[in-house]
Amino acid sequence: MHWVFEPGFFSSQPVHVAVVVGGVVAVVSGVVGVFTVVRGQSFAGHTLTDVSTAGGSGAFLLGLNPLLGFVGIGVVGAGTMDLIGVQRVRGRDLATGIVLGAATGLAALFLYLDTTERATTGATQQILFGDIFIVDPSTIPVVVIFSVIALGAVAAIYRPLLLSSMSSDIAAAQGVPVRLVGLLFMLALAVSVGLSSLAIGSILSTALLIGPAATALRLTRRVGSAMVVASVIGVGATWLGVLLAYDSFYWGSSQQSLPVSFFIVMVTFALYLASGLPVVQTVTGRRASDRPTEEEPRSPHS
Repeated sequence: MHWVFEPGFFSSQPVHVAVVVGGVVAVVSGVVGVFTVVRGQSFAGHTLTDVSTAGGSGAFLLGLNPLLGFVGIGVVGAGTMDLIGVQRVRGRDLATGIVLGAATGLAALFLYLDTTERATTGATQQILFGDIFIVDPSTIPVVVIFSVIALGAVAAIYRPLLLSSMSSDIAAAQGVPVRLVGLLFMLALAVSVGLSSLAIGSILSTALLIGPAATALRLTRRVGSAMVVASVIGVGATWLGVLLAYDSFYWGSSQQSLPVSFFIVMVTFALYLASGLPVVQTVTGRRASDRPTEEEPRSPHS
């Protein structure tokens, strides 16, 4: 298999770290991403990428681990969006737009200071587009902790979250605290975006959040199954991206690897396009227009 795996791939510590971190992040992004798509909050996820950019660049400026900035400021941004917004779609989009503008301004300031005041080499590249090969092994436990928090939050509110995602009016009529459920999901979404920002950069993190989830929802009718499929797609795309980026070092005479994030995003995009092909739709029995369902969309108290 030397024509697939270039020399040193299996013994490289950066590869080991990239595989572990990328795999964990992909699972979280797959689970949270499915609900993000079903709830129609892809714009909110995109906004949190700009919030993460501000957090990561601010952490660089203070000499902290970028992951802490990605997640910490992301949680603050998600809470602010929920505080400003209302349950109506127009109010939610208004809150998202306000936070988006503020986050973009802060990100521009912090990135400018990173390059002028601290002269941090490669800070902008790492924050915006990521470099999973340079993630410190000591970051793995932090990634795992944040991942457990995000997945635990989704698991704790799974039934009311599912019901409110299908119909907030029915959920409210059955006694579901829709606003609280929405807030907890937004916090889980912020953590997920922060983690994916570490893997493929803040500006591309939406691709790992939305791409596998959207593909999975094309292939299966059930939300629970879609989360599993999205996680598998995300892990596969991430690991394939790591392999291709490592191998790209040997492809030409420049002796430089192409960005991991490029390969992950391209693989994810290609899988999404493939999932819409008629032959795939026929095999899975799923149409792109079908609405996802669940076996028992009953009250969370039943």
